[in-house]
Amino acid sequence: MTGIALELFIIILLILVPLAFFLYLYLFDAKQTQHAVLRNYPVLGKVRYILEKIGPEMRQYLFDHDTEGKPFSREDYQNVVLPAKYQTNMISFGSKRDFDREGYFIRNAMFPKQREEMRVDNTVLIDTKKYKIIDDDLFKRKEQFIDAKAKPWLLTEEDAIVIGPNCRNPFVVRGQIGMSGMSYGALGNRAITAFSNGLGMAQGTWMNTGEGGLSPYHLKGGVDIILQIGPGLFGVRTKDGKMDFEELKRKAEIPQVKAIELKLAQGAKTRGGHLEGSKVTPEIAEIRKLEPWKTADSPNRFHEFHDIPSMFQFISQIREVTGLPVGIKIVVGNVSDLESLADFMKKTGEGPDFITVDGSEGGTGATYQELADSVGLPIKPAIMLLHRTLIKYGVRDRVKIIASGKLFTPDRIAVALGMGADLVNIARAFMMTVGCIMAQRCHTNTCPVGVATTDPKLQKALVIEEKQYRVLNYLLTLREGLFTTAAAAGVSSPVELNASHVAYQDDKGRIYSLDQLFDHYLQEIS
Repeated sequence: MTGIALELFIIILLILVPLAFFLYLYLFDAKQTQHAVLRNYPVLGKVRYILEKIGPEMRQYLFDHDTEGKPFSREDYQNVVLPAKYQTNMISFGSKRDFDREGYFIRNAMFPKQREEMRVDNTVLIDTKKYKIIDDDLFKRKEQFIDAKAKPWLLTEEDAIVIGPNCRNPFVVRGQIGMSGMSYGALGNRAITAFSNGLGMAQGTWMNTGEGGLSPYHLKGGVDIILQIGPGLFGVRTKDGKMDFEELKRKAEIPQVKAIELKLAQGAKTRGGHLEGSKVTPEIAEIRKLEPWKTADSPNRFHEFHDIPSMFQFISQIREVTGLPVGIKIVVGNVSDLESLADFMKKTGEGPDFITVDGSEGGTGATYQELADSVGLPIKPAIMLLHRTLIKYGVRDRVKIIASGKLFTPDRIAVALGMGADLVNIARAFMMTVGCIMAQRCHTNTCPVGVATTDPKLQKALVIEEKQYRVLNYLLTLREGLFTTAAAAGVSSPVELNASHVAYQDDKGRIYSLDQLFDHYLQEIS
């Protein structure tokens, strides 16, 4: 074939192939019965569906402003990823926050604390790895993964937070930030291992198992464990779905297991958990005591108790069997429930050793839209209502409060502590440290970066040996930022932050103390 003939043949192919493709679309889509727009406009309609499909990605990367994206904006994402990669949260020029909008602020002191005045344990440095930018321009970016030393930013022994001081085995915490419940099954084994390794290196923190039960991957890094039990009793159930106290005792005897949490509700789903059958591998089925490849749904609540007295009996039984502190995870809905809880604690001297309060803005691997959008109170009013109700009934000193719900930066954590929390849980931000790009496919087992999936082919994207250091760096940067914020507020340790250190500005620019804001919440919720 001559050169001219070859060129002519290629031109004909370039014309005929697209024509044949569009003719196929026209003939096929014009006859289908599912999509009305394709019957009338087969080609343009197909373009519409393509644009609709890639719309979320286009908005995320091109059209949304830095502070607009939901549930996390581009700026939120960077506030997690940059500390995780580079172990710094430095910015320049100025904040992108809209200071005319309503929001919470930390009240600074005229004479802040010097670094050497802070009560902090930085005695033993931690070996880590972080990225150093070598070259960064429009067309290339070169980074080097280097060894580094980092301060642990631990609470001193005198400031350590003790959960369940009257238990046989109290839980002593040297850091106020830990990982919220994320189950093995909802996440893959590589993600869980990276979390365990990174948190274990950080020391002074904890890892909540989620209601999927304790797996070998939770234990790999040596981190302290809060064993969560949901209404499905996964991991501590008999074949007929009853509570297996012998199995619970066996798990509680593992040295890393420091506390038990009964999950009554979660912010994004005030109901039991859900796990698609495609995620229930034989290994996960064995850990959860389920049948492989069958979708697992927890009941909406525990069958073992139905009111506060019976719940307290169940808590006491678990505490007696395990010797560990026992807490509950709740979503605040109304003051009357909190008052009933606090009143019964006062009358009986019984109750949980800690209460994890989850805000409605919290995340999940799978839930219904109506529950995620509209059920339960957001974390900030929830913390204040719980904290002050416990004070009202004189039982606040008996129970620690762990808060969770988008508390992923030091200033957000400081506000939560000022409102009454003792400790803070983080989930989705930790997912970002191991590669989550917010694809929002957690419930489908098709996570493109290998985090929220049990598919081995997808999990290979997650390199544990690299991501574990991102987990470590993020947590250490949060701790340092929290101490920095405490110093600016004029206190020597974050454990001293209280309501006097937080102010609220409304959309008219008026400033309120938390006392005034709490009175407003009570009026609105009554």
